[in-house]
Amino acid sequence: MRFRRSAVAPYNLERLRARAARVGWLLEDRDAVRCGLGGPVLTLELTAGLHDVASAVDTLRAATLVGDDGPPGTGVVAFASLPFAPGAPARLEVPRYVVTQLADGRTWLTRLEGSPAFDDLDDEPVDEQAVQPPTELIYQPSPDEYAHRVAQAVQRMRREELDKVVLARAILGVVGEPVDPAAVAHRLRDREPLCTIYSLPLPDGRRYVGASPELLVRRTGPRAQCHPLAGTIALPNDVGPEDYQDWLLGSDKNLHEHAILVQDIIRTLADVYDEVSADPTPSVVTLSTIAHLGTWITAHASDSGGAPDALSVLARLHPTAAVGGTPRDVAVDHIARVEADRGHYAGPLGWIDESGDGEWWIGIRGVVLDGTHFEARAGAGIVRESEPAAEREETRDKLASVLSAVITGV
Repeated sequence: MRFRRSAVAPYNLERLRARAARVGWLLEDRDAVRCGLGGPVLTLELTAGLHDVASAVDTLRAATLVGDDGPPGTGVVAFASLPFAPGAPARLEVPRYVVTQLADGRTWLTRLEGSPAFDDLDDEPVDEQAVQPPTELIYQPSPDEYAHRVAQAVQRMRREELDKVVLARAILGVVGEPVDPAAVAHRLRDREPLCTIYSLPLPDGRRYVGASPELLVRRTGPRAQCHPLAGTIALPNDVGPEDYQDWLLGSDKNLHEHAILVQDIIRTLADVYDEVSADPTPSVVTLSTIAHLGTWITAHASDSGGAPDALSVLARLHPTAAVGGTPRDVAVDHIARVEADRGHYAGPLGWIDESGDGEWWIGIRGVVLDGTHFEARAGAGIVRESEPAAEREETRDKLASVLSAVITGV
């Protein structure tokens, strides 16, 4: 397949975001808005999930890109929201049109050759739909049952079978009018400027919309970067930044949880990169209602031609201890036994281009939309020092941070 890339004038960003959020693929961080539109022209099937990335990357690399030069992620781009279960079937899709608009206004349009001119966006509605009162809410499991599961996990850890496990719970609900994904994305963008905003179609026809704070991996040539988050505090209105930052940086429980995650990622990257370095101490990442401990990790390959592509790095990293636990296999087995299928919650979401570059975030702080129905999940990292009631309240705060963009009363 042959694609053409052109440098173009900036689009009306508000309308571009709205269309991509409703009917296309939207990924937006502080550096770029990346939108896929026009439906998929190439589908890359991962029949064995992340165990089957090689064939997908080969198919993508076989595409021909001509036209203007551009930075990574402006060429032949495949988007995806992948399931949490690494071996679950998945797919990536290459849209007919990809628009990448950088923060400085530079814009590229890549399209399948022979496609019609890119649609005018003037008729795309941008009016924001208001949040709605829920007509039904179902908790899975109940708050008390979730706390009981945390207590059971802590007991298991004290027998030294498990170092950390991330346990999640869900809220399923219904509202009176179909939820507009563009309105949800718009509200989350305003509330969480440090997060990556996403609105991506799922294979079953539903849509996953959210604001992820956590970069799983960014691959640019011989370099890979990760920014794992673990360790959390809710932000009461009467607590100043110095107070919660000092508390979080001095919390043995949160520092322990964060160190497990960072050490696991460093070990994994060291298997395929020549140099791996990390910040000596974590920093505090402050969101609208909660704060986390975060650490930047950077890996380099001495031979740029031998650097693994973004999907291959992803396959090694996922699920990290941020959403699974350690030892990984033991934690994932524990999750499978006590939780319902997570679906795409905590799975990777992002893009990869024809050169193997890409960016992937962890699919958290999101809501799955299906007309008037919605579903949201949140998890907490459980370690030996965890207190069941505190972990339950942490998941409550995380759920509220995204559900407040959909419904009233949270």
